Amino acid sequence: MSESISILQSDVSKRIDVFVAEKTGITRSQIQRLLEEGYILVNNKSCNQSYKVRISDVVIFNKPAKKVETLVPEPLPIKTYYMDDYLIVVDKPPNMVVYPTAGHSKGTLLNAVFYHTKKLSSIGGPVRNGVVHRLDKDTTGVMVIALDDRAYYGLIEQFKKRIIKRKYTALIYGNLKNESGQITLEIGRSSTDRKKMSTQTKKGKEAITSWKVIKRFKSAALIEAILGTGRTHQIRVHFSSIGHPILGDKIYGKKIFIEMNHKKIRFTRQMLHADTIGFYHPITGNYIEFYSPLPEDFRECLENLST
Repeated sequence: MSESISILQSDVSKRIDVFVAEKTGITRSQIQRLLEEGYILVNNKSCNQSYKVRISDVVIFNKPAKKVETLVPEPLPIKTYYMDDYLIVVDKPPNMVVYPTAGHSKGTLLNAVFYHTKKLSSIGGPVRNGVVHRLDKDTTGVMVIALDDRAYYGLIEQFKKRIIKRKYTALIYGNLKNESGQITLEIGRSSTDRKKMSTQTKKGKEAITSWKVIKRFKSAALIEAILGTGRTHQIRVHFSSIGHPILGDKIYGKKIFIEMNHKKIRFTRQMLHADTIGFYHPITGNYIEFYSPLPEDFRECLENLST
């Protein structure tokens, strides 16, 4: 829900966080967080909390949707690769979000995991319990979720130290010049759209994606991508930024179909799959690795490209 906040002459030169806090009754600390996340726009752009309001400014406050407060177990089928008292490794299907949000209060991967495990780490609540990493709604593949607080902290530490192995398979538009490479463009929130990430930002963070070509097609390439960091939408943003968006990515690529051999091949989702995750078990210390095969719709796209 969007709200336009009127500016009076007496408001001119006030800091934007002070101005919005006075007008809405929300605390300055909350306003500062909302500014960082892009919920508050000035002249259709995000801004720093120290920005001084002008009489000609148009200030729009996009109120965050009310968050879901309770995680409800649901008897949804999930493919499990491994489970013990401390963690579970599962295969996330397409068109499923990882945990409940305002737009997806049920039917999520975590609802299903909670039903089957009867327990989750207490960290990350009320509806993100045990989530140490995530995949986008239309990205498929292998994920690890903590069922125990010690496992949660142990896994988070490995993510911070970049110890965890994460390998993806992606189908991108066009053909890369080289057989392998690395993208190191910084990634931050887009200044014009709070839902998107971008390499064109003043507040970017280090982002590293290594890649190699697996197979080339006429207008596409199947690649392997390994994450050196874990920024939001990292692989999608990186390949879009170099002119090779992931096929089917409606946000960063918009290449939902390509012409091949006089026929149109359509992609109903982004062709991105997390095929491998490897880490040291946070309790036993043993290294374990799991592999998820390509889902059926991804395989069908590859078959269509090959014929």
